Amino acid sequence: MRVDGLWIGQVAMAALMNVAFAFAVGSALLGAWLTNDAQAKIAPARPAWLRAQRSMQASAIVLVLADLGWLLYQAAEMAGVSLPEAFGIVPTMLSQTHVGFGWSVAFAGALVLAIVSFARQSNVLRNALLWLAVIAIAGGKASLGHAADAGVASAAIGIQTLHVLTTAVWAGLVLAAGLSVLPALGASVARGVLIRTATQLSNVSLVAVAFVLLSGVFNAVRGSGNSWAAFENSTWGHVLTLKLALVALALMLGGLNRFAALPRLRRTASTMDAHTFANVLYLEALAMLGIFAAAAVLSHSVPAFAALG
Repeated sequence: MRVDGLWIGQVAMAALMNVAFAFAVGSALLGAWLTNDAQAKIAPARPAWLRAQRSMQASAIVLVLADLGWLLYQAAEMAGVSLPEAFGIVPTMLSQTHVGFGWSVAFAGALVLAIVSFARQSNVLRNALLWLAVIAIAGGKASLGHAADAGVASAAIGIQTLHVLTTAVWAGLVLAAGLSVLPALGASVARGVLIRTATQLSNVSLVAVAFVLLSGVFNAVRGSGNSWAAFENSTWGHVLTLKLALVALALMLGGLNRFAALPRLRRTASTMDAHTFANVLYLEALAMLGIFAAAAVLSHSVPAFAALG
């Protein structure tokens, strides 16, 4: 691994892809939960619902652009050429490499997600296309990382797809709710909607976290080659340790909300307790940004089992 401008660009684009994808998934879920409470134009939940819709649209567009940027950096890195020269390499990479195939699947899903996000009405077809696009993006992204070394049709790809998908659900709910949607439910007239949405967020996040941790353990064991030395003697291990510390921080903040702030908010429905829940969620969202940055570095670093032989 050589840290230069191309590598930094790749990592930055990968981190942006991760954040945008998660933000779109979280916004889609929150928008679906708020739909019934936001039918009337003067409904207390309508500003939050509108934020969820706009967040999904904006993040889907960012995802498409980040995908294109990552492709260009990847082509330049694979061919050992400058960024302007990489334009001529892109067609060959797309048609002749597994990275090109995985990117094509993910990009097609991102385009469908962006188009569907602007649909005026929510119906069965729109929702089916949206979640098929999300699954395609997760599968394509899984094929861009080290899991593809085991083959396209492998357990590693399947588990990595599950990891990407469940991470997008957990982190996406935290990011979209903490940074965009829940602040719009701060008024006292929206307190009941806030409590219901916070409860749904907490319950779904708990299930997603369980799958994230199980699939993450598999990926960590595979990347380390079953050796604790990998964590001590490789850059990959050091970055993974940092990522795990950030995950632990996010879990602690999520647990604080689930077991302390949310029960108190249900009992009192007070403005202070509503702000406490939102503030802790905001801190958890910041931790998620760090997790995605570390994940991008990991995906573009040599795995410990390869670096250490």
